[in-house]
Amino acid sequence: MTEGQSTVVGSIDSPLFHHVPHPRIAMRRTHKAAKTSDERVGLNGKIGVLITTVVGTMWAAYLFALLAIVSLPGALKSGDSVIIVAWIAQTFLQLVLLPVIIVGQNVQARAADKRSEQTYSDAEAILHECLQLQQHLKAQDQALSDLIERTKGAGTAAATA
Repeated sequence: MTEGQSTVVGSIDSPLFHHVPHPRIAMRRTHKAAKTSDERVGLNGKIGVLITTVVGTMWAAYLFALLAIVSLPGALKSGDSVIIVAWIAQTFLQLVLLPVIIVGQNVQARAADKRSEQTYSDAEAILHECLQLQQHLKAQDQALSDLIERTKGAGTAAATA
């Protein structure tokens, strides 16, 4: 097909209108909606995903909380407020919040993927509706052209009679 030629089955070109599809329409056929998992490529990406998958669970958060609590008695025994605050900030919060934050990000990523799929499906539906409208307009163009031709033919026949 040449550039500018319709790629839609049952071309929507007519004597009054020449359809030139947007280049994105052809690309859309080969690409689906982007997902978070599509971005994980290469060895480093795979290692990062593996670690994130293991650490980014609530079970990891529970395990890290238990691990942090092991050192709590030593921090309390010291009686030093700096050591107690450091234990809370550097040991407990960092160890426990890391997996909890990753879990939250994973939930948000799944929601974003779902929205992306829905938006993609909506765009496909709108495209389909637009193509249907173009087919409808083509049919109307043809009906109007037929009426014009009949009117011209009737006017010519009346003028010669």
